[in-house]
Amino acid sequence: MLLKQLIILVTSCCLVACAGAPADEEAAAADGVSKSNDCIHKPSIRGYTVLDEQNLIVDASSRRSYHVVLRQKAYGLRSSLYIEFETTTNRVCAKFDGIKYDDGMSRNIGVIRIASIRELTKEDKEHLLIQYGKKKPEIEQTPAPQEVPGAEVEELDGAARE
Repeated sequence: MLLKQLIILVTSCCLVACAGAPADEEAAAADGVSKSNDCIHKPSIRGYTVLDEQNLIVDASSRRSYHVVLRQKAYGLRSSLYIEFETTTNRVCAKFDGIKYDDGMSRNIGVIRIASIRELTKEDKEHLLIQYGKKKPEIEQTPAPQEVPGAEVEELDGAARE
């Protein structure tokens, strides 16, 4: 009888522990990192914003935006007239694909590989644009101080202290 209760207790503890542990997707979402590198459907790309020599925001259809990080700095990327995504399929993915761009000095730059691609929320996109100086933060006005009734300071006379 005691052995049976012990087995039920151990099994219950294991089930409770498994139920309380976050799934891989939940853990990744809590860390703010996608569970795997996202890919971008190449025909859906509508535009891009260059944040610096190594970071881009790529806009795609369905109002999706992606943060693309390159493996190395692409000097001249900020002043580039175009960026071309190099891929053998219809999907641009990290680690396999890259970009070519016009740096204004030479035509043969080669392909710069993509280190990571992450889909952005509206808030993430806004934060990146502010972080890289592409957008000014909205300054929140602090409310004017208001009089609070009953918050006056009472002064005690010297005779009352003694």
